[in-house]
Amino acid sequence: MTRDLTQLEILTELEPVAEENLNRHLSMTKDWHPHDYVPWDEGRNFAAMGGNDWDPEQSQLSEVAKASMITNLLTEDNLPSYHRIISEAFDNGGAWRTWVGRWTAEENRHGIVIRDYLVVTRGVDPVALENDRMVHMTNGVHSPENWGGFLLNVAYVTFQELATRVSHRNTGRVCDDPVADRMLQRIAADENLHMIFYRNLCGAGLDLVPDQAMEAITIILENFVMPGYGMPNFRRNGALMAKHGIYDLRQHLEEVVQPVLKKWNVFERNDFGARGEMARDRLGVYLEKLEKDVVKFEEQRDRMLAREAARGLLPVS
Repeated sequence: MTRDLTQLEILTELEPVAEENLNRHLSMTKDWHPHDYVPWDEGRNFAAMGGNDWDPEQSQLSEVAKASMITNLLTEDNLPSYHRIISEAFDNGGAWRTWVGRWTAEENRHGIVIRDYLVVTRGVDPVALENDRMVHMTNGVHSPENWGGFLLNVAYVTFQELATRVSHRNTGRVCDDPVADRMLQRIAADENLHMIFYRNLCGAGLDLVPDQAMEAITIILENFVMPGYGMPNFRRNGALMAKHGIYDLRQHLEEVVQPVLKKWNVFERNDFGARGEMARDRLGVYLEKLEKDVVKFEEQRDRMLAREAARGLLPVS
C-alpha cells in the first residue's frame, strides 16, 4: 500500500508548480489603486468633524445591494484570519511564501476600496459596519473540526475564490451605480486569477496524491460554506442575496462546483485507488442531492416572489 504523503512532502513536491503559477499570476495580474475607484467628490464630514452623521435616506443602494456589499466587505475584512490559515498550510519558503504575501496584499485592496466607497457615498451605516467588523474579526474565520493541511485548504480556496468572484460581479449589477459596478468588476477579475492559481495547485495535488486529494475535495464540497459564515446577519444577508440571484444554489452548482470539477476531470480519472473511488462516489451522491436542492430552492423562491408581487411588494417581472 502506498503511504500518504505528509504536508511537508506535498509542499516540497509541488514547489515547482507553485513557482510556475506564481510567475503566471504576476504576468497576468493588473496593478490598480483603490483611490481610482472611489467618487471622492461625494464625500463630506460626519458629525465628529462638524458635519452630519449617517441617515438611511442618504443611501442610494437597495436593501439587496446593501446586504451584498456589507457581506462582501466583511468577508474581505477577515483577511488576517485567512492569512494565518493559508500561511500555516502553505508556507514552506520560496514561491509559497511569496504567493501568500502577494495574495494577502491583493485581497487587502478589496477591503480598502469597498469600505472607502461605502463611507464616501454613505451607502451603509458606517457605525453599524464598524461594529460588525469588530465582532467578525474578533470571532475569526469559521472552520470545521479537524480542519487543516494543504489539500483541504487549497481545495476550499479554489471554490471559495470562484464563489466570491460570482458574488462581487453580481453585486455590482444590483448597485445601480456604474462606479460601484466598475469597482466590483475589478475585484472580481482579481478573484478569478486567485482561483486559477489555487485550482492549478489543487489539480497538481490530484495528480500527485489522487486519493488524498479526492478525499479533501469531497470533504470540502460536502461541508462548504462561504468564508463570511458566522458574521453578524450572515444568514439574513445570505438569504436575501440568494433570493435576488447574487449567489444562490444554482450559481454555486453551475458556475462554481461543476466547472472546477470538469477542469480536474474528476469523473473521468482512472488513477484513484479504493479510497479515492469511495470519495468520488460520495461526491457523486452529494452532487445529485445538490441538484435536487437547487430545484426545490427555486420552486420555493418563485412562490415567495409571486406572493410578494401579488401583495405589491415587488414589481411583476
